[in-house]
Amino acid sequence: MISFVNHDGLDIKEILGAGGLISDAFRGFEVRPQQLKMARSVQEAFGSRRHLVVEAGTGVGKSYAYLVAAIDKVRQKKVKVLVSTFTITLQEQLINKDIPFLSEIMPGRFRACLAKGRGNYLCLRRLAYALRKQKGLFDDVGAQLSQIDDWARNTEDGSLSDLPFVPSARVWDVVKSEHGNCPGRGCQHFRECFYRGARRELETADIIVANHALLFSDLVLKAESAGILPEYNFVVIDEAHNIEHVAAEHFGINITNFTISYLLRRLYNSRTGKGLLALANADDAIRLVTLCGQASKAFFAKVRSWYEQTKDETAGRCHANFVDDSITSPIRQLRLAISRLVKKTDDEDERRELTRYADRCRSLETDLQNFLTQPKEANVYWVEADEIKGRRTSLRSAPVNVGPDVKRCLFDEFDSVITTSATLSCDGEDEKEGFWFFASRIGLEDFEAVKLGSPFDYQRQVTMYIEADLPQPNHVDFIGAAVEAIKKYLLMTDGRAFVLFTSYSMLKDMAGQLAEWLMENKMELLCQGAGVDRSVLLERFKSDERSVLFGTDSFWQGVDVPGEALSNVIITRLPFAVPNHPLIQGRIEQIRAEGENPFYKYQLPGAILKFKQGFGRLIRNKTDSGIIVVLDSRIVRKSYGRQFLAAIPNCRTEIVTGAG
Repeated sequence: MISFVNHDGLDIKEILGAGGLISDAFRGFEVRPQQLKMARSVQEAFGSRRHLVVEAGTGVGKSYAYLVAAIDKVRQKKVKVLVSTFTITLQEQLINKDIPFLSEIMPGRFRACLAKGRGNYLCLRRLAYALRKQKGLFDDVGAQLSQIDDWARNTEDGSLSDLPFVPSARVWDVVKSEHGNCPGRGCQHFRECFYRGARRELETADIIVANHALLFSDLVLKAESAGILPEYNFVVIDEAHNIEHVAAEHFGINITNFTISYLLRRLYNSRTGKGLLALANADDAIRLVTLCGQASKAFFAKVRSWYEQTKDETAGRCHANFVDDSITSPIRQLRLAISRLVKKTDDEDERRELTRYADRCRSLETDLQNFLTQPKEANVYWVEADEIKGRRTSLRSAPVNVGPDVKRCLFDEFDSVITTSATLSCDGEDEKEGFWFFASRIGLEDFEAVKLGSPFDYQRQVTMYIEADLPQPNHVDFIGAAVEAIKKYLLMTDGRAFVLFTSYSMLKDMAGQLAEWLMENKMELLCQGAGVDRSVLLERFKSDERSVLFGTDSFWQGVDVPGEALSNVIITRLPFAVPNHPLIQGRIEQIRAEGENPFYKYQLPGAILKFKQGFGRLIRNKTDSGIIVVLDSRIVRKSYGRQFLAAIPNCRTEIVTGAG
């Protein structure tokens, strides 16, 4: 018999405690005091309608903790809880493993559902149109449409992840479900519509699992009285250290030369004579596609020329109207020509496709104008360009501080938002004090805080080596000395190592110097950025007992390699954000303008959190063991270094000096 506490909810101990429902059903389950405390804290935050920040170290089992509290909440009352993750891996764990298990053992009934963006679903109407017109749309990929058609007759899900092959982006683009390109109840396929079916599932779900990008898309639309997801009452954000990054992407601009060329080729490809406009009497619009292509090529050539001439001074950060606007007028003319075609065609499907492209042109035109005129003073605008001339050139913009936007659409709208991760606190003895940096970056002002350590025995499981006598990373002798140190530690663990970098240029330099030595010692070198997909790299690393993986930003977090496959994590330098990156530069300037010290208020706490993420790659369960190596001597030579060491779990530490 399950009891209740103060008539407000389940007694958490009877679920997660000794002799509780989970321990009875899950052989080998270990009671963790940290997990119990987190579950109670989430339960209380829901009950008192308060925002809560929880740092839960590796091994706490935070997903069970917040899920038990969420299930209790939806079971008590008719409310919805949205759980958001950053990675697909965690999302799949929740929906395929954790939630089904808890649904079997916990009292009461509830429904959970995975939310996917609309573009993940097949549109049967658009598929029928593409099949009917495919000779004019495609050159050599009509076979994929036939495969999708065969699959569509049997699939119950109708989503991209259920498709037994990966279609080309241009094929999926013409058959996926889209907002603004749907006749709704007027569609002959409405009853069997995959997206509508998924939406009905979400409407009846008590717990919705989504990702951060979908969450922010929904929040912004809800602020405009629309929305992608059904109404929900409470929010849990796992992997919450990524909120600022996702919000900056969402509230910013990202246009590349490929964005425009892809759009134009879908309308009409002059080389093949294929495309949507080839289906209609559209000579004027086709002429304007060619004009836009020429204008785009000339415009981005000017942008790249400006970038090449000024990058050493500006790092790509640009002022308003840094180049002449020779692009928006041709796009506007093309949009108007497509709109005229919409009025002429009698084919309803063709009208919807043309309208969709007119809308895309309008959106592109607006974004380009906003980038060039820079109307938002609180945003930073910059150019990024691939090293190879003629490749990707990007126009980027993001808010200097996403806090006000996140506060407005998230924290001000929901009574209780739970944010959790293994890396949210960077300093302070007091639990709440340590979260000031994380909270300030995302506009979280009024909240409760809980800081929970890991149940793992780091003193037994980890030895950290600090190379105290290496030159500092900016010194000309650093790379040569670091290469020799890396050799020493790789021999200690027979490879099986991540070597983490903060810049791709240093990664390439060290990889070049170590490649021959690694080959001689029968260790496979795997390098991020060498044309191999990240997930493929990771699988190759796990399958080769002596491999060494050189990784940059994305390998510092969200990578789980339990067991002996990863026995060594080498941190080449403390992960301070590159200070001349335009967005980082803008944030530093803003903090300085407010009379604060940007190093201590922004750069240092950000580096500490990322250092904790890198450290956390090594120990993923209670039987793991290995070494952490820090090649950046500033961690013991600079006064701020002790803050990095204080932020990680206590472990055996050896300061290596002299010959070591």
